[in-house]
Amino acid sequence: MKFAIVGAGFTGAVIARELAEKGYEVDVFESREHIAGNCYTERCNETSVLIHKYGPHIFHTDNVEVWEYINKFCNFMPYINRVKSTYDGGVYSLPINLHTINQFFGKTLSPNEAIEFIASLSASDIREPKNFEEQAYKFIGKDLYKAFFHGYTLKQWGMEPSNLPASILKRLPVRFNYNDNYFNHKYQGIPENGYTEVVAKIIDHENISVKLKTVFERKQKYEYTHTFYSGPIDSWFNNEHGVLGYRTLDFEQEIHDCDYQGCAVMNYADTDVPYTRITEHKHFSPWESHDKTVIFKEYSRSCEIDDIPYYPIRLVEEKEMLNRYIDAAEKEKGVSFVGRLGTYRYIDMDVTIGEALNAAKVTLSSIENELKIPVFFIDNVR
Repeated sequence: MKFAIVGAGFTGAVIARELAEKGYEVDVFESREHIAGNCYTERCNETSVLIHKYGPHIFHTDNVEVWEYINKFCNFMPYINRVKSTYDGGVYSLPINLHTINQFFGKTLSPNEAIEFIASLSASDIREPKNFEEQAYKFIGKDLYKAFFHGYTLKQWGMEPSNLPASILKRLPVRFNYNDNYFNHKYQGIPENGYTEVVAKIIDHENISVKLKTVFERKQKYEYTHTFYSGPIDSWFNNEHGVLGYRTLDFEQEIHDCDYQGCAVMNYADTDVPYTRITEHKHFSPWESHDKTVIFKEYSRSCEIDDIPYYPIRLVEEKEMLNRYIDAAEKEKGVSFVGRLGTYRYIDMDVTIGEALNAAKVTLSSIENELKIPVFFIDNVR
């Protein structure tokens, strides 16, 4: 048996490794000139700062299995993501916490007082939010929404938040203490030498062959026992039902002689600032020391055919198109659709790795029991 895997990001790498460990040959196809997908990291030639080329990635999870798995391939350094946001001439901490609330409203509220205060601002008349904007109104009221969500979301998604589904804002975006850790997960960190090294170690196996700068043609699936496809699901079918919506990112790099902003991530919530945020990458590796610094101004726009897709939009009006692709995928023989692009969902790295491990387990079990390998390994792809 020989398997093909399309895409050398975490999804493809983990599935490849798990199959290779069981003695199967695996060919990994990657259209780019490097492995690791959008998690790719490299050293800046001028500054030697470790760059997250396609935007910063902080690993965070509560999944012990995933944490133990990824730690087999790298040394994780502790890292807490502390995001700041500039709005109307002020700088605030995100996610919204007690310090943000007191600073923004010029108050000195205790936690209980802040809970009551935010409740008084929230739109209690909205019982079932119909969109992102109403969801924010229900959570935090109009003032905090306008300051930290409206402008940023408008730039990030290219449309008014009132046109976005409420599900994008899933959790209460406020804390009633001074905790400014952006994530709540037990395990958080960044690989000491970047993500590229991690992926390289995962696919470093005698049964794995990696083919860079190589586009996998759909007809090549017949050369393999089974193919795992982690590219855009609509691309596999040559966009015959239309092009699904994605947002992509453009980056404007600058090198400076000294610390530029004093933090790793600074959001810009004002609509008159064209970029969504500035990331200063030496702060993602605080265990290193660098004289110069590298920043990236990040611009979000609609993804065209030749662009790198980052965020699936998943608007309500796209559901019919997505369902047509899912129906077509379920009729396709010898192929499984995996990962963020293959299932048209935005998922974090830990979820990506967890789903890849599960896909490998299900695949191996299917082979052992002479069952058909599933087209999808999740239940909620639609």
